[in-house]
Amino acid sequence: MNAKSHILVIRFSAMGDVAMTVPVLLALTQQYPDLKVTVLTRSFFAPLFSQLPNVAIFEADVKGAHKGILGLWKLYKALKKLRIEAVGDLHNVLRSNFLKLLFRLDQMPVYQIDKGRKEKRELTATRHKKFKQLKTTHERYATVFAQMGYPVVLDTTQLVQKQTLGGNRAKLLAGTQKLIGIAPFAAFEGKMYPLAQMAEVIEALKGQKKYKIFLFGGGQHEREQVAQFADGKYCINTIGQLSFAEELALISNLDVMLAMDSGNAHLAAIYGIATVTLWGVTHPYAGFAPFQQEKHTLLADREKYPLVPTSVYGNKFPEGYEKAIAGIPPAQIVGKILSLLE
Repeated sequence: MNAKSHILVIRFSAMGDVAMTVPVLLALTQQYPDLKVTVLTRSFFAPLFSQLPNVAIFEADVKGAHKGILGLWKLYKALKKLRIEAVGDLHNVLRSNFLKLLFRLDQMPVYQIDKGRKEKRELTATRHKKFKQLKTTHERYATVFAQMGYPVVLDTTQLVQKQTLGGNRAKLLAGTQKLIGIAPFAAFEGKMYPLAQMAEVIEALKGQKKYKIFLFGGGQHEREQVAQFADGKYCINTIGQLSFAEELALISNLDVMLAMDSGNAHLAAIYGIATVTLWGVTHPYAGFAPFQQEKHTLLADREKYPLVPTSVYGNKFPEGYEKAIAGIPPAQIVGKILSLLE
């Protein structure tokens, strides 16, 4: 294929995985400026791609118009009208596999991600564990584009630029304080730092009286869980208060982000924000560290918890291992953040 081609990239969810496509697509479009890319994803994620040149979003309404086999057929027919010349599947799930089948029947070149399932099983095994760094998800995405004829160099990528917050949201950025983001939640217990210990981190940073902390998360329950930390001056609870686009703009202005092995870490990393991540029963060796932020990972003690990582997603662990992440001292986290700020 030549650089003036039009390719389809499929990545429906989850937020962190979709965010990880951004630096790779940015490298792709920077290194092949004539290439046109359409990303098939949920409309909610569109703000992630707003700064990427020659990248358009096509909404996958998998719970509505594109639900089921008939819906995917309609989606395929709509995509065909875009005159796509090749398909890169960065998700490799049932929906994307069905779409790929339709494209293949139409003689369309199709390429798909190798998720490395076998080596990830070996990495997370309780017996005969093979503890080694696997390909990162970013590298796995890049491999798909290389197979399509567009090899990309990731380490020279210019990241997404800082955004502005408009209207009355601009006051969030008022002042000269350095800005810290904290995203204390994760999908599974084994990946989430205990809130009692996170409270120690937040109070220590508030006690410096020279930083502004923004708390990130989703849903009313999470908002209520961290409401106790917000004082409106040194700590602000943003949960449920911002649109996704506004949240991204705020994140892009941070000096440091503290997050779990979760989506918010990847959101910060695409802007080149120094991103400190806490790891419990998961481990960066599985390939999910935020882009170019591997040096800021704080890990569970593998001498005490030798089976780490126990799973790729943090949803499986032996009894007692849910406490692995709690072994990271709050003082170590505070020290890491202050070293990045000072």
